[in-house]
Amino acid sequence: MPSRRHFVQSVVAAALPAALPLRPALRDDGVARMFEATGFLGNRSAEEVAADEDYWFEIQQAFTVDRSIVNLNNGGVSPSPRIVQDAMRRYLEYSNQAPVYTMWQVLEPQIESVRRRLAAAFGCDAEEMAITRNASEALEICQLGLDLKPGDEVLTTDHDYPRMLTTWEQRVRRDGIVLKKVPFPAPPPSLDYLVDLFAKGITPKTRVIHFCHITNLSGQIFPVKEICQLARSRGIEAIVDGAHAFAHFPFQRDDLACDYYGTSLHKWLLAPHGTGFLYVRQAQIDKLWPMMAAPAEMNGNIRKFEEIGTHPAANHNAIAEALTFHQGIGAERKAARLRYLRDRWMKRLDGQPRVKLHTSYDPAQSCGLANVEIEGLEPAKIAGHLWEKKRIIVTAIGHPACNGLRITPNVYTTLDEVDTFVAAMEGIIRNGLA
Repeated sequence: MPSRRHFVQSVVAAALPAALPLRPALRDDGVARMFEATGFLGNRSAEEVAADEDYWFEIQQAFTVDRSIVNLNNGGVSPSPRIVQDAMRRYLEYSNQAPVYTMWQVLEPQIESVRRRLAAAFGCDAEEMAITRNASEALEICQLGLDLKPGDEVLTTDHDYPRMLTTWEQRVRRDGIVLKKVPFPAPPPSLDYLVDLFAKGITPKTRVIHFCHITNLSGQIFPVKEICQLARSRGIEAIVDGAHAFAHFPFQRDDLACDYYGTSLHKWLLAPHGTGFLYVRQAQIDKLWPMMAAPAEMNGNIRKFEEIGTHPAANHNAIAEALTFHQGIGAERKAARLRYLRDRWMKRLDGQPRVKLHTSYDPAQSCGLANVEIEGLEPAKIAGHLWEKKRIIVTAIGHPACNGLRITPNVYTTLDEVDTFVAAMEGIIRNGLA
C-alpha cells in the first residue's frame, strides 16, 4: 500500500514537465504514480478523508509558509505550493535568457495547453476560455464591454466586491446607466430567498444582473443556475463573479448555466499570483468588447480578451502545476477539508457570549470562507489585536449585514493553527481587547 509521503511526492513529480529537471527527492514517474499513490485512500468518503490528519500533514509539507504566523486570510491571495513556485521560477529564468525568443516564441505558445486544461476543469470549450490576471480584470472586461445606454439598469447586491461596484459606478457617471444594489441578511433565510431577491428587483429597464457565486464578505454561496436561468428568461445578461469559487468547491459550467464567469486562480487554486480566467459562452464573444483594443478579425476569438501587451509567460504557464496539485487532492476532498476546518472553529465559538455567525453551516450555502462577529467590538480592532498579540492574520469586514471577521483557512492550515485562533477569540470574549 503506498504511503502518504509517497502520495505527496508523486503529486509534486506529476506537476513537473518531463523536459525539466526534477528535484532529487521527487519521483520521476509522473501522473501514473500519483494516481497509484491515492489508492491508500480506498473507498473512504471525502468527509472521512477530511479528518485524516496523516494525509493532510503530507499536503501541508508541500508549502513553504512561515509557521510563526497563523494565516487565516487565504481568501485574499493564497501561498502557492513549492512546485508552483519552482515552476514559475524556472519559466522566468528561462524567459530571461533571450526574451524575444525564449518567452515569446517558446513559452508564450504554451498558454494554449493551459487554456485547454482550465477549460476541461471548468467544463467548457477551450475557445471560450481567456486567461486573465485576476477576477477583477475578467469581470471588468464584461462590465465595460457590454453595450449599455442611458437609463439601462444593472441589478446587483450591496454584498458584491467593491472593485466591481466601483466599475459599475463609473459607468453610471460615464454612460448614465442606473445601478441598483439590493441588500440581504447574512446568512439569508434560504437559497430561494436570493432568487426571489433578484426576481423582485427586475424592471423593464433591467439589462444586466451581476452577482457573486460566493461572496467575499460572509462566504454565502448563491444559486447561480437559478438566477442565470431567471435572467435568460427575461433577456437579461448575467455576469457571475467567481473570484472565490473556482477550486474552492466542486462545480462545472453546466452546473451554472452562465454566459460570463470571471475568477482568480491565486486564491483557491493556489496558482501564481496574478492569474485568473474569463469564461464567455461562444455565442456571446462577438458582441463583448475587449477592455484593450483588438483587431476586427478577432471579434469572435476568445483571445481578443488577452490583448494586453507584453506580459510574463511564467505566471500563466505555472497554472498547469497548480491544476495538477489541485486535481491530485481532488475537488471533493478539498472542499470537505475546508468545511471541516471551518466547522472546527465555528462550532467552538457558536453559542459563546456575544458571538454571532454570519455564515450558514449548510454545505449548499458555504464552504471554507466564513464570518464571525463579537458584538460590541469593532472587527478592525479585533483583527489588529489578533495580529499584534498572536500573529494571527484575519480580515476585518465592516459591512452592516456581516460586521465581523472573515476567516479563510486553506489546505496547508493545521488544526493547531485553527485552535490557536479559537483560543485567542475566547480570550477576547472573556477579557476584551486589553
